[in-house]
Amino acid sequence: VQLQASGGGLVQAGGSLRLSCTGSGFTFGTYAIGWFRQAPLKGREGVSCYSPGDGSTYYVESVKGRFTFFSDNAENTMYLQMNSLKPEDTAVYYCAFCRLDRGEYEYDQWGQGTQVTVSS
Repeated sequence: VQLQASGGGLVQAGGSLRLSCTGSGFTFGTYAIGWFRQAPLKGREGVSCYSPGDGSTYYVESVKGRFTFFSDNAENTMYLQMNSLKPEDTAVYYCAFCRLDRGEYEYDQWGQGTQVTVSS
């Protein structure tokens, strides 16, 4: 099983980026998948988690209304559309399997992340 994120870069505040994640070794649409991020000197923060069972998507409060998760199961690819970016969104973003565990979203089996830097 592999997950590979791409699409990061440097953008000014207010700008947009679309992250992509290509998966292999499993069937998209059958596992909960999502994104988390890690900023320097900060812990891991779950950004989104899509649950195919009920079609729901979790977003952390700070990105609601700005970030959108979507996927193309035929291409084994998921995306994170990020609009109205803020400097506090600066982090390395990872795609991973996700699950809700005792009220917290946990992430497993992530691959190489992609750096997102938002300048003010």
